Amino acid sequence: MPTTPHDSSIELATRLDSNARVCQFVSSTPLSSSINEVVLAGEAALLCGVPGNDVMVQLTNPAGKLVRRRYSVHAVDEEKDQFALWITTAHEGPGSLWARDAQPGDDVDIVGPRGKIVVDPEADWHLFMGDITCLGSAYRMAQGVEAPGNVIFIVETDHPDDALTTTFEDGIAVTGIFVDRMGRAKDDPTGLLNGLAAFALPPERGHAYLFGEFHVMKAARTALLDRGLDEDAISMKAFWRVGRNNADHGEPEKGD
Repeated sequence: MPTTPHDSSIELATRLDSNARVCQFVSSTPLSSSINEVVLAGEAALLCGVPGNDVMVQLTNPAGKLVRRRYSVHAVDEEKDQFALWITTAHEGPGSLWARDAQPGDDVDIVGPRGKIVVDPEADWHLFMGDITCLGSAYRMAQGVEAPGNVIFIVETDHPDDALTTTFEDGIAVTGIFVDRMGRAKDDPTGLLNGLAAFALPPERGHAYLFGEFHVMKAARTALLDRGLDEDAISMKAFWRVGRNNADHGEPEKGD
């Protein structure tokens, strides 16, 4: 069993001032029609950082090429030295295939922690917007909000059972708006924008976190600016992009 990460993982971690480790695949559990919870074991606290961080998983694509996919960390169990990723599986990418087909005990090259978007400690309320790819990250970040706090979720789903929920500590006000896609194109922002329009933003200082499809997130950002939110109160990360596979480093290609 290899205990040393691939040379490319070590080089990447050094360049990113991060860490490279070999973890073990523990389990993959379907949570809904579109999401599996994948649990990995090994140096969880070191690799997973703080709420909002993600990890890079090295995979082999169908052509036999090594690629990476980035997944936000949903939960960390330091006692068991395990961490959980919520991975969408309703498509045929290398990450979804891995999440469905990997076996317990398989070795997995991980680089982490990654990511720059974390919870704004000065905000009185926190708005999380996106599609189902945002749920793992959004819930971990929201669970890091200190009481008294106010967290809002506006999330577009493809299936009713994709409207996954979680628990929060006492003193956290929670608003959840799940929007049925109703067959709209995945780069059509109409659903999320309608959900946002139906919600009155609280008057206090807030922060919005946008995670999802490239074009939809750009439209959501514009809508929030139009609603009066300051530019520095909006954090946006496109997790994927319609019509394009994510690049080998795990993120969508840049560009309009």
